[in-house]
Amino acid sequence: MADHDRVEGAARNIGGKIKEGFGNLTGDEKLKAEGKAEQVAGKVQNTIGGLKDSLHENHKRN
Repeated sequence: MADHDRVEGAARNIGGKIKEGFGNLTGDEKLKAEGKAEQVAGKVQNTIGGLKDSLHENHKRN
């Protein structure tokens, strides 16, 4: 089962890409920057979720 952090991180990443796209479309630099920041936060959160999944799997094996 996927960790909550992985699901939420993926959603933040997608939301950030959408926000960045709207920023590009409208020329809104602030919106573009917010979108990029959300993408980074989403990737970090997704990575943390992946680490949690790995730790959980290793714990189950032992």
